[in-house]
Amino acid sequence: MAQREWNFDGLVGPTHNYAGLSPGNLASQANEANLSSPREAALQGLQKMRFVAGLGVGQAVLPPHPRPSLRTLRALGFIGTDEQVLARVATEDEHLLRLCSSAASMWTANAATAAPSSDTADGRMHLTVANLQAMFHRVLEADTTYAVLRSIFADERRFAVHGPLPGGGQFADEGAANHIRLAVDGRPAMHLFAWGRSTWHPVKGPDRFPARQTREASHALARLHQLHPDACLFPQQDPAGIDGGAFHTDVMAVGNDAFLMLHEEAFVAVEPLLATLRNRLGEKFRWVMASPKELPIPEAVFGYPFNSQVLTLPDGSMCIVAPIESRQRPRPRAFLERVVAEDNPVTQVHYLDVRQSMNNGGGPACLRQRIRLTEEERAAVKARVFLDQDLAADLEAWIQKHYRERLAIRDLADPALARESMTALDELTRILRIGSVYDFQQTAG
Repeated sequence: MAQREWNFDGLVGPTHNYAGLSPGNLASQANEANLSSPREAALQGLQKMRFVAGLGVGQAVLPPHPRPSLRTLRALGFIGTDEQVLARVATEDEHLLRLCSSAASMWTANAATAAPSSDTADGRMHLTVANLQAMFHRVLEADTTYAVLRSIFADERRFAVHGPLPGGGQFADEGAANHIRLAVDGRPAMHLFAWGRSTWHPVKGPDRFPARQTREASHALARLHQLHPDACLFPQQDPAGIDGGAFHTDVMAVGNDAFLMLHEEAFVAVEPLLATLRNRLGEKFRWVMASPKELPIPEAVFGYPFNSQVLTLPDGSMCIVAPIESRQRPRPRAFLERVVAEDNPVTQVHYLDVRQSMNNGGGPACLRQRIRLTEEERAAVKARVFLDQDLAADLEAWIQKHYRERLAIRDLADPALARESMTALDELTRILRIGSVYDFQQTAG
């Protein structure tokens, strides 16, 4: 059956801040302790969703997570009322408060990895929630992500939502940020499951920054999704790219249908990988690769041209939705102009302002989870998550009502912020019709 791709963007949460929590994420570290604007960030994300929907591309939304995570703080021994918990942790371990207040769930490319029903042995769409074991502030997301996805994709006849992989760091999984699906009409789709380190096999890894995804996790995802072995490739992320700040594959490569855009230092042994893809996908497969001379790694990392969305438009052509930083820096802009000029399906580039997210190291591609659905599968989703004008208007009004204009790190200790966040998210679950997916809703009363 015909499928349509839906981009499930994460709404930026009310505690959006710049805490500098991610080693290897150079933007996050560079902007540590700067003032943030949760309202502006959420509105920028919503504007991107509206823009993508306006192109005729499927657009949907995923909700933020409750932050600060009072449940986590209590599990770590901070007891008492909400006010007492926040006051104590702010005094005794301010960094832990930062970790438990992160709004990083906005980057839904890390929420899960998906496989469409056309590719899987049992004919169901599969989603595996990422365990995000490499970073404490992100490992907190898995339980809520699982509850949200189980609520949205509740029909088990059509959808299989898997919990996060077990094993902690041995099976560390960062979600779709390290996964690329490529497909040419008439041929089986190819899935690239990239990884940066191996638990049990000696490989040369990065020296400066941590490699987050394990080889073992990537293989587990392919098995869980019941993909044919011939449809799966497992390239290693280039250690030089990781050390240069490309902490996820989507900082150095992005693919869509029969097109792949990548940096030469995205993967180890990149030329054999491209040859294999050409052999499997045929002559219609196209790629554009930037060399380190054309686009040095620092330019790729700070301009984020590969962390763009490559979208198939209703007329069959493709466009790139890139961050405005890619236009402002000459080398990323020149590379994207070359992509449009060459023989491939991309005909245009659009530059959008998602600066509030970019300041924490997340561009347009980080903000979305790609899920392909048939019309029957789309109809089976009862939640109000597919963006239309009415939902966009409701979300904008909700943001304007609940979000602060400015947020400093010291504000994370304010009990009023926690109450504001819970009030906002409780209302959002009713707007999206996803039920009581948050821990505070299940324990209230």
